[in-house]
Amino acid sequence: MTLSKSNHRIGWAQLPPHVRAGVEDILGDTVVSAVSQPGGFSPGSADRVVLASGRRAFVKAVSADVNATSATLHRREAGISAALPPDTPAPAFLGTYDDGTWVALALADVAGRHPQEPWAENELRCVLDTLAQVAQRPVPEGLGLPRNEDELSGEFLGWDKLAEQPMDGIDPWAAAHLGELAELARAGLGSLAGNSLVHGDLRADNILLAGGAAILLDWPWATVGSSWFDALGVLINAKTLAPESDIEHWIETHPAFRGATPEAINGVLAGFIGYFLDMSRMPAPAGIPTLRAFQRKQGDAVLGWLAQRLS
Repeated sequence: MTLSKSNHRIGWAQLPPHVRAGVEDILGDTVVSAVSQPGGFSPGSADRVVLASGRRAFVKAVSADVNATSATLHRREAGISAALPPDTPAPAFLGTYDDGTWVALALADVAGRHPQEPWAENELRCVLDTLAQVAQRPVPEGLGLPRNEDELSGEFLGWDKLAEQPMDGIDPWAAAHLGELAELARAGLGSLAGNSLVHGDLRADNILLAGGAAILLDWPWATVGSSWFDALGVLINAKTLAPESDIEHWIETHPAFRGATPEAINGVLAGFIGYFLDMSRMPAPAGIPTLRAFQRKQGDAVLGWLAQRLS
């Protein structure tokens, strides 16, 4: 059984009238029906909508009064989505509404479904195939994306924070190797450098399978970095949802991991585990009550994987 990532989500009908009107102005048509989509962590709306003309779109909206960070991420996603090259496996950007408090994005609706949870081998292969293709494309000039190693430099200090302020219930093996794990994470930070377009937050709920390919959703965390970073993120998600699953063969054989050394993989895993565990003990963000439990589940599952790799 997987851990639900869903929070209480509002629907299209619960958005303020002026927000709905602003989105309909972008779409150039009236929304006649909407179906709320589950999954994810945003406390805002996420609806597949049908317009009076029969056209379809996807609309997501959030209020800064509910969660200011989510509103900021929506703005960042709008800028990135609008600038992604047309051949990027992402929904086409249709427009954004922003009144300073409410932020809404309108995107093309993708006729697909999320991968199974736990992951199925054929669907994991499909996603990794897509990521291998994305990694080979040059990052377009003008996107202005940050470097992945810069964005995660603070996050990969989780083990140092756990050493300074011990965590109740931490795995005994981890507690006995805090210094080594901190060093491993610092080394892993350098492995994040690269020149590939990185989505930065890939899980099953941020991916749709459509027409034999993967479509990547939700781009606010995009950076420039290692060609294999996103592929490893997908394996972290697979391991979280099924801790006993065997995923090592993907690293050894799939071209999405070309150039990734065992040391680099271990370092990045260590960095993420420290981050997940440290963050899991923090208060829940406003409107996102399930996030901390999911981070703890990620940390524990990937810690077991890393311990096996280091044994």
